[in-house]
Amino acid sequence: MKDLKAAGIGQNAKYFDDFKVGEEWLTPRRTITEADIVMFSGLTGDFNPIHTDEEFAKTTQFGGRIFQGPAAFAVATGLESRLGIKEGTAIAFLGMNWNLKAPIMAGDTIHVYQRVESVRPTSKGGRGIVTFWVELRNHRGEVCQDGEWKVMFACRPDA
Repeated sequence: MKDLKAAGIGQNAKYFDDFKVGEEWLTPRRTITEADIVMFSGLTGDFNPIHTDEEFAKTTQFGGRIFQGPAAFAVATGLESRLGIKEGTAIAFLGMNWNLKAPIMAGDTIHVYQRVESVRPTSKGGRGIVTFWVELRNHRGEVCQDGEWKVMFACRPDA
């Protein structure tokens, strides 16, 4: 048997052949902080007052500053990566259909629910595409963002 660790394959990694429709996971949780909002603003230049001006944000329907939607998506990808199922076996993130449904505020604790929606081999062979249904949920169980993620995975190498 090949030394998978040396090959960069994580111990929880799954090849395309391993995925089953309906299979699901919950990620670890993470609390969003004031620093997350500030760092994303600095990284991207998104200084919209809904994110950076508490007094302005208090006058909106949210009642305070909210975490940037793209930042929450980025955190969701990080939480999902902690599952380790893509470590060394994912070839490419192919795209997403993503919905922003509810605000995330500093102090909210979020996690990801993920389920395999479909699997299909590619015409090229040796790889396949897995479509996941993904929900970013807060500590109250509300779905804040959701949608499909499509990822290409390598097939299990011949032993």
